[in-house]
Amino acid sequence: MNQPLMTVEDLSTHLGVPVGTLYRWRTTGYGPAGKRIGKHLRYRPEDVDAWVAEQGGA
Repeated sequence: MNQPLMTVEDLSTHLGVPVGTLYRWRTTGYGPAGKRIGKHLRYRPEDVDAWVAEQGGA
């Protein structure tokens, strides 16, 4: 079963980084892949987990 998409605020809490950092990462091509859905930015939990694993995280 698919997990619900994460908002920027969800991802901020999950990674323990400020929302502003996530937006800055996005503009530089760093961080997990996010998708625009209408005017909203969303992250797939599996993309976030894969990105964390690539960084050497748990």
